[in-house]
Amino acid sequence: MSQKLQQQLRIMLDLQDNMNLKVHDDWRAQNFEWYRAIWIECGELLDHYGWKWWKKQSPDIEQVRLELIDIWHFGLSMLLMSHDDKDALATQLAGQMQNDTPCPEDFPIALENFTAVVLSEKRFPIDCFMSLLAGVELDTEGLYRSYVGKNVLNFFRQDNGYKDGSYRKLWAGREDNEHLVELVQELDSSSASFADDLYQALQTRYQQG
Repeated sequence: MSQKLQQQLRIMLDLQDNMNLKVHDDWRAQNFEWYRAIWIECGELLDHYGWKWWKKQSPDIEQVRLELIDIWHFGLSMLLMSHDDKDALATQLAGQMQNDTPCPEDFPIALENFTAVVLSEKRFPIDCFMSLLAGVELDTEGLYRSYVGKNVLNFFRQDNGYKDGSYRKLWAGREDNEHLVELVQELDSSSASFADDLYQALQTRYQQG
């Protein structure tokens, strides 16, 4: 089993738990409808992929990947709801995620099958999700980098006045998302301090901008 993937999953589980605590200090007891959030994100994802037969459409793969990252946030939350031991959960997930997953023959059908399981069984099917990642050529390393980036940016926004409207989304003439993408590529994602390093790098640029 990949120790690196296991470590990355443990980090992501901690980050998601901390983000949920920021929303509500007793988030586990609130019974949030994570499955509903995933369902809505899947609809948005399909719009980016394209499904309208009456007009010319081309898949916007980058946006599809971003929607999958958002779905992963909610999926981790569902998994945390049913597992108290994060180390054991990380080990279990690493075992499920390191297997080679073939690309789906029909991506929209694969997405609908994934959504059907989430809605009918109120669980997050890792095998179906991994198939969707394979369908847009997003590996576990890319999933990790993108997830940590989005999570850290969400924290950063909240810590710098996002809720009261004082946060500046433009720094040095560029949106925070653009700075994030650049920094994620510059920093060492294999470092255990990747999330902290990224937050500090965002803070430095924010203060300069």
